[in-house]
Amino acid sequence: MGATATASTADTSPNFDQTSEFYPDHEVSVFPPTHDGLKFWQFMIAGSIAGSIEHMAMFPVDTLKTRMQAISSSSKTPSVTLRQSLGSIIKLEGLAGLYRGIAAMGLGAGPAHAVYFSVYESSKKFLSIGNPNNSMVHAASGVLATVTSDAVITPMDVVKQRLQLKGSPYKGVVDCVRRVVMEEGFGAFYASYRTTVLMNAPFTAVHFATYEAAKRGLMMEVSRVGMMRLCWCMQLLGLLRGRWLQP
Repeated sequence: MGATATASTADTSPNFDQTSEFYPDHEVSVFPPTHDGLKFWQFMIAGSIAGSIEHMAMFPVDTLKTRMQAISSSSKTPSVTLRQSLGSIIKLEGLAGLYRGIAAMGLGAGPAHAVYFSVYESSKKFLSIGNPNNSMVHAASGVLATVTSDAVITPMDVVKQRLQLKGSPYKGVVDCVRRVVMEEGFGAFYASYRTTVLMNAPFTAVHFATYEAAKRGLMMEVSRVGMMRLCWCMQLLGLLRGRWLQP
């Protein structure tokens, strides 16, 4: 009788953990979710906004890079410094000269990055059945993402670069597209597509594999990755990308 009373008391005691005793499947996982749970169109919108802001913010720097690369490719023209190139553009063309061609980038960056991030997330979810932390899956998903997004942005990138060059004969995006189609054919918009893919695909594979691995490492320490930590990860990957894509 005493034993029965003791057992009943233990069972009804607030300190008695019935969940761990009778429901072993209800264990709290120390691993975070492996997928954000967003829908396809949500990835597209988020990627489009991120890509547009990135390219618009850095467009003046991209203009300087394009001008300096064009000058250095000419053997008759001496090389110029970044400061000289910036001063020349502002003096001869005004501040607007740094943003010539930004409309083309705006038309291309949004859709391209929408495709980029949505294809990556969809491919990662589709390919990672049974093993969501597979680095090879992340690398393959990154390659698929860059192949599709480059197909979207390459035509507008061609238009952008032609408008950025000093003394560009084109009046704007529409005029450039019309003249290129009439004089060179539609294939001129994709003349550099293969080179772009060959340049971007290896980096993107390393980029996403490293990013996902770094994110998992940070998540092992905290339940949620802090914004500053993610920013540091992306900044490091951005520096590596700049060095890889410079040629």
